[in-house]
Amino acid sequence: MKIGLTSYSLHSDIKHGRKTILDAMRFASENGAEHMEIVPLCFSLYDDATGTFNDALIEEIRALSAELALPLSNYAISANLMSEDKDTRRAEVERVKRNVDVACRIGIPTMRHDLASSGSPSGENSARAFEHFLPFAVESAREIADYAGERGVTTLLENHGFFVNGSDRVLRVIDAVDRPNYGLLLDTGNFRCVDEDPLVAVKACASQAKMVHLKDFYVRRNDQLRGVEKFGGWFSSASGEYKLRGSILAQGDLDVWNSLRLIRDAGYEGYVSIEFEGMENCESGCIAGMNAARWILENV
Repeated sequence: MKIGLTSYSLHSDIKHGRKTILDAMRFASENGAEHMEIVPLCFSLYDDATGTFNDALIEEIRALSAELALPLSNYAISANLMSEDKDTRRAEVERVKRNVDVACRIGIPTMRHDLASSGSPSGENSARAFEHFLPFAVESAREIADYAGERGVTTLLENHGFFVNGSDRVLRVIDAVDRPNYGLLLDTGNFRCVDEDPLVAVKACASQAKMVHLKDFYVRRNDQLRGVEKFGGWFSSASGEYKLRGSILAQGDLDVWNSLRLIRDAGYEGYVSIEFEGMENCESGCIAGMNAARWILENV
């Protein structure tokens, strides 16, 4: 496996002007990352409002990747592709296609796009609601995958958010889309957001993984925190019975060791992005996380 970093892990520095995306790439390279994932938050590579590409920055990213010998593993965007309204869905499909074009221009081989970044279109996070909206997601994902396939890009679904998450749901989508260049970005921590045992889910999904996000959370029952979560960093799981907060990799409550063992034993040998979401300094969190992942892989 190739341990690297998603630019999302440095989002705090990018947001507050302490780094550009180019600085983030240099930081990753200087600290031993074997690849970099590009997530356009607080910088833009395609302007939805004007329909224009940021050609200058696209070229700078592409050139710096070559200069640093730092492969760009994935390009990740939000999307909402489950609307019942055909015109709304059509506009979003076209927007995602333009981002496929961004991946092509940079030379990134895979692109994650969500299906429901904003959650269930109806607000109901149930199996019934999921089955109702699933056909719209499948139609959209197939069209985007076909467009991407013609351009040499593989599109990915991540178990992300609260609606299109959980092993059963993501495998259901991938099976229904049924495209050779459509697969899973397996996030080892996000299953906990929907109250699923991450080890059970990772074991079920590892064979479908085309990319991996490695992360860790602190997990507490509500009665353990008793209101102190309001002082920052915590969010509720889907059931509302637990609170989660991002941690430095292998310092939280998730079993990172056995998650990596299951992924390795499934034969996965590709890119692994450390996704740091903790409250600590993001540089320190990223470095510690990459070092921990390397140590675990050597010793698991």
